[in-house]
Amino acid sequence: MTNSIGELEKDATGIFVIGSNTTENHPVIGMKIKKNVLKNGAKLIVADPRRTDLADLADVYMAHLPGTDVALVNGMMNVIINEGLADKEFIANCTEGYEAMAEVVAKYTPEYVEKITTVPAQDIRKAARIYAEAEAAAICYAMGLTQHSTGTDNVKSVCNLAMLTGNIGRPGTGVDPLRGQNNVQGACDMGGLPVTYPAYQAVTNDAVREKFEKAWGVSLSPNNGLTLTDTINKAYEGQMKALVVIGENPMMSDPDLHHVEEALEKLDFLVVQDIFLTETAKYADVVLPGATFAEKDGTFSNTERRVQRVRKAIDPVGGARPDWQIICDLATRMGYPMQYNSPEEIFEEMKALTPSYAGMSYARLEGRGLQWPCPNADHPGTPFLHKDGKFSRGKGAFSAIEFKEPRENPDEEYPLILTTGRSLFHYHTGTMTRRSSALDAHKPEAELEINPALAAKMGIQNGEKVKLSTRRGSLEIKANVTDILAENVVFMTFHYHEAAANWLTNADSLDPVAKIPEYKVCAARLDKI
Repeated sequence: MTNSIGELEKDATGIFVIGSNTTENHPVIGMKIKKNVLKNGAKLIVADPRRTDLADLADVYMAHLPGTDVALVNGMMNVIINEGLADKEFIANCTEGYEAMAEVVAKYTPEYVEKITTVPAQDIRKAARIYAEAEAAAICYAMGLTQHSTGTDNVKSVCNLAMLTGNIGRPGTGVDPLRGQNNVQGACDMGGLPVTYPAYQAVTNDAVREKFEKAWGVSLSPNNGLTLTDTINKAYEGQMKALVVIGENPMMSDPDLHHVEEALEKLDFLVVQDIFLTETAKYADVVLPGATFAEKDGTFSNTERRVQRVRKAIDPVGGARPDWQIICDLATRMGYPMQYNSPEEIFEEMKALTPSYAGMSYARLEGRGLQWPCPNADHPGTPFLHKDGKFSRGKGAFSAIEFKEPRENPDEEYPLILTTGRSLFHYHTGTMTRRSSALDAHKPEAELEINPALAAKMGIQNGEKVKLSTRRGSLEIKANVTDILAENVVFMTFHYHEAAANWLTNADSLDPVAKIPEYKVCAARLDKI
């Protein structure tokens, strides 16, 4: 997040939520948005293929077709430019590339965009005006925006929208990605990406690499590593021989599980380190029992870049051990002695190599923690980024982005759009929440949301089992007839191994930059059983 969570409750006078079922997937943040709208009168715009909880409070709700985000945002920018609502001073002083972007956006009139998205032109105009005229407008998005073959373009588009209106670098403004999992921000901060060391320092940068080589006493590769999807593909092709999976469950969370299953079975050696025997762990040669959050010390970095202390409540149960101890032992046995006395010692080494964390310490993190960047011991942390329109690259860069169709569109054989997501009651692949008797009793099985008109055409009754198919396979699932989505769109969550959505999703459709799969759009067919 460029800004802080609290700003969504008190500073933002306009909020644009796109591709995020916030009240279900980020309920604390969703509550703050609702409070701002209901108590302070903040204007709310929601864009989502499903009529989510926040859509009922919205001044404008835009039910665009899955995969048409770029066209929708370009349409809003077309209105803002043509009606003189752009922040010309901010554009002139703080950005570059405006002319090329504006030239592309010129053809995306609301009427043109309506044909692509199905959103009425008048709603696009109303949304654009609300966002541009707000004193401080924030954009919130989640995986509904990123999990597309054009996910990078989608994110660049909302950044264009923020810069076009000067809604960056002030309280209540900004572009706020709502992270999908606990501490995923911290994992990225600490170099859990294949192209960066901690603090997003590029693997390919010679000076950066030399700094880490000196600190660690080893030679490091100058080449970028592989993303998760690339890794599975390499295993499938026989080019990846061994794999260590830590706290990840690709046999539930990756697209086209037939493909993933074949890839894992082709490995010579698979190690899984986790707190339960997951679907992926069942394919492992060795399972290493990791400790839960309550059994270890350390830090988490949350979605607003806030680094917070985590303290052990109980000793690890059974043979479980903290992840850092297991990793250190593995490294040592593989020839690189790695020895630390505590997580704090690791943190001290990390902050010496990570400029954005350099001013932090366990002592300073007491209480509410600190938001990075925090470059020195006197720095209070940073509640929002890009103050006064000053970007880390210099000027903010507009991107000229054309709308591209999803990779797999409906046809005669597969006439529907399948999109996937999460429920309030279960988390990610269900590794923990499906083992909670109360949660599983409340939502015990997978459901397919089907529009009433489609259900009536097919003679499908609410609650009966139906057959859902894509080009990857079929599964049986309970029908949930609901009017919160369009007639040609069906939706299911991916929490349930008995009816795993990712047996059906498409592994061949990846964003070319981020390599994220297109979980949110694939062609599907529905059959009455």
